[in-house]
Amino acid sequence: MQTIRARQALLPDGWREAVEIDIGADGRIAAVRSGCNLPDSVTDCLLPAPGNLHSHSFQRALAGLTERRGPGGQDSFWTWRQLMYAFLEKLTPDDLEAIAALAFMEMLEAGYGGVAEFHYLHHQPNGQPYERLGETSHRIQAAALESGLGLTQLPVLYSRGGLDDQPLQGGQKRFGCDLECYARLVEEAEAGLASLPDDARLGLALHSLRAVAPHNLARAVAVRPDGPLHIHIAEQMAEVTAVEQAYGARPIDWLLDNCQVDERWCLVHATHMSAQETQRLAQTRAVAGLCPITESNLGDGIFEGRAYVQQGGRFGIGTDSNVCIALSEELRSLEYSQRLKDQGRVVLADGHRSAGRFLYDGMLAGGAQALGRDSGALQVGKLADILSLDGDSLPLAGAGGDEVLDAWIFAANASIVKDVWSAGRHMVQGGRHRNREAIEARYRKVLGRLRGSL
Repeated sequence: MQTIRARQALLPDGWREAVEIDIGADGRIAAVRSGCNLPDSVTDCLLPAPGNLHSHSFQRALAGLTERRGPGGQDSFWTWRQLMYAFLEKLTPDDLEAIAALAFMEMLEAGYGGVAEFHYLHHQPNGQPYERLGETSHRIQAAALESGLGLTQLPVLYSRGGLDDQPLQGGQKRFGCDLECYARLVEEAEAGLASLPDDARLGLALHSLRAVAPHNLARAVAVRPDGPLHIHIAEQMAEVTAVEQAYGARPIDWLLDNCQVDERWCLVHATHMSAQETQRLAQTRAVAGLCPITESNLGDGIFEGRAYVQQGGRFGIGTDSNVCIALSEELRSLEYSQRLKDQGRVVLADGHRSAGRFLYDGMLAGGAQALGRDSGALQVGKLADILSLDGDSLPLAGAGGDEVLDAWIFAANASIVKDVWSAGRHMVQGGRHRNREAIEARYRKVLGRLRGSL
């Protein structure tokens, strides 16, 4: 039994002082007490550690390598994607594991307790399966085990090169699976989870409407009738226009008309929605998966935040390309994008909660739902995904209640996350992951070889 003590903590019924939390051997919260007599040496603030609902971990090694314009003088998501394809042709399974371990470690140091890994890099560069079909899935699992981060693995179905059913080309060949191959891949990924702690989960992912044909959607969903189900949906206007031309409807409208979208679903990059789509998605109780740093980096666009949350829409946060893994900056970027769009202040909030609290509460609930992870609250029976903030940091001086979250999200220049537990595993201590030295050394060797490959 571990016991964590804090001067203040965010509990399901609000902020409480002098809190003790017991963590059982099963990695779940065994008891929560407030108003306790605490010793002098305690942490300042405890929060539930949120789930990161969308990650392509291998792209962490691409960060900083795509910030030049192409020969034509213009750059876009689509030109970035070509560079990404060229980059991943260089990656070996060893590389993938080293990069994923580094990304997962950084997620923990940023304050995340779990991740949904949207994993589509399945095969060799020529498109041929590895001798062990689930080779790369197992490498992701090994990285999660080394880092201690809670994993929800999402094997991805990617079976065509576009809405016109063109075959996969170039870097896309590493992604390709027909339904039979995909079902076997999911089975191998599920078998591999036996090597991980009990909090690991398996779900499914459909890459996008352009990569999965309509007649295969229902069959793909049936591969696993429960657990999380994720899809990229409306990241770029070119994508929205192409779907509308091919199917006669915008992506979210088409998906809602043709699939039973409910709490199981996470629609990643629901960036470009009409008023009708915004209302309809909010009513499904699905989660809109937002990745503000990546969406800013790729020039995707701005989410319809105000209208969506006013209609009860659920959202969560992901790191996607992992260009910069910074939990507080994701929330800051989301709120600031809404302020720029609406030319106002404090957009994502309500009459009872500050912007920081509103955003953090939404991230907690949406992340837990999208990961299928029994977390998101400091409550008895929940997984002990917990973070502490450094009370000695200047931004938190004198802060209490919601001011703590506002100071962290909007006023801190660097991470002030001090300790992080994932299902009770105390992986970050004093702001540093306990396996950082070995994970970082291996990543440095991989990055040194890959730089200059584009």
